[in-house]
Amino acid sequence: MKCLLLALGLALACGVQAAHIPQTAEDLDVRKVVGTWHVVAMAASDMSLLDAESGPLRVYVEELKPTPQGDLEVLLQKRENGKCAQKKIIAEKTEIPAVFKIDALNENKVLVLDTDYKKYLLFCMENSAEPEQSLACQCLVRTPEVDDEAMEKFDKALKALPMHIRLSFNPTQLEEQCRI
Repeated sequence: MKCLLLALGLALACGVQAAHIPQTAEDLDVRKVVGTWHVVAMAASDMSLLDAESGPLRVYVEELKPTPQGDLEVLLQKRENGKCAQKKIIAEKTEIPAVFKIDALNENKVLVLDTDYKKYLLFCMENSAEPEQSLACQCLVRTPEVDDEAMEKFDKALKALPMHIRLSFNPTQLEEQCRI
């Protein structure tokens, strides 16, 4: 009985940890994610990250470019002082192909959860620093149309994560996103 309780306790502890660190895509080829992307959905563990247009993680990824060093250059739009501002972030490669380190947007890690390279890419930004641990995820598609397969995969990935706010965008809203 004591062993059963110990095993149950360990399983619960591991389950809680797994909720904060999503499974990443294996063998990500950054050269294949190059190009234009459109945000069709966002989710976050804390409402304040996305609830306002100027929320700290309410960003619109526009383009991904691999660097010669194997890092990932991310071009995005973010609303600041009521206007759209273009930002460039360098996500540094790590030993894990689908995990990148960043020092921007108060986040410290980008994790690519899934991609088919041609239609969709799912990723999360994680801040593991105490006391402001947070997680925000996005579903990107290649064309400015909602992709049902991508949305299903995004919803499935979110089930295991502690998300408290979710935003989806239809094609009209995609055109109205923060653009310069």
